[in-house]
Parts: sequence; C-alpha cells; structure tokens
Amino acid sequence: MDFEAFVAARSAALFRGALVLTGDREAAQDLVQETLERAYRKWRVIAGKEAPDAYVRRIMVNLANDRWRRFRRLATTPGAEGDDRAAPGDEYGQGEARDQLVRALQQLPMRMRTVVVLRYFHDLSDTEIAEDLRISASTVRSQLARGIEKLRSQCSAHYGLPPRQHTEGIR
Repeated sequence: MDFEAFVAARSAALFRGALVLTGDREAAQDLVQETLERAYRKWRVIAGKEAPDAYVRRIMVNLANDRWRRFRRLATTPGAEGDDRAAPGDEYGQGEARDQLVRALQQLPMRMRTVVVLRYFHDLSDTEIAEDLRISASTVRSQLARGIEKLRSQCSAHYGLPPRQHTEGIR
C-alpha cells in the first residue's frame, strides 16, 4: 500500500483516536498531522511491516504521551464544572455527555487513557494493545479495568448516579 492510499483509508480512524487522546479538535488535527508526517518519513520501513496500522498508532500514542507530559508540566488541572444535566434526547446534552467523557478521559493517567482509547475507540484486543504499547496483556487488562472504574466513578459523580455496587468476588 502506498502512503496516499494509507492516509485515505486510515486518517479518519486516526483522527477519532487522536480526538479522544487530546480532547480537542485542533489538537487532534495537529496530532494526526504530526503522526502522518513522521510516518511519511519512515514509510518505506512502515510499509514493509506486517501491521503498518499498529506502527502508525504507536507513533501517535508516543506523540500524544510527549504532548501530555509537556502539558502536565505547564498547566494546572481545571476545577470541576457545573452540574448542568440535559434532558433525554437533547442533542446538545449528548454533546455535553461526550465532552464530559473526554474530560474524564483526560484525568486518567496517560497509559491508562491510551489503553482505554485503543480498546474502545480502535477496537483492539488485549494482545494487539500489548504489542502496540510493548507491555504484557495482563497489564493491559488491569489498566483497562482501573480506567473503566475511574471513568464510571467520575461520570457517576457528575450525573448524580449511585456508585456501582460490587456483587461479584465478595466473600
């Protein structure tokens, strides 16, 4: 596959992943552009790989990690926002819920956020994520479980839902 065909086929998926990683459309566009720029420079090597998608995703994750580290050094964490809830079926409210999810994702540690994004936004298996991030599959599963639990607790608090009751594994 040549580079232009790869970009045409995968840029939308890369943008969706970048949007969830960054939480901002413009930052996501910049991240995808920088990812594709780096991929283009190494395209001969990447095209010869068994899974060029995984290689390019890895470039994007590394760049997002670098940006996140720089941001964490420079910025302070914003305070919690108001408790405005939308009525069911309200399209603006759905956008707010999506924004709340992205904000909650931004509060997760980078590796945990990356695992959640790769699983639920790129539909990768534990094994694929482990290979992409060069970690074990058991680490992927634990990071995913912790990340989902943190997201549940943050979203439950925002929407006034009761905390999840654990019914399994209690002796």
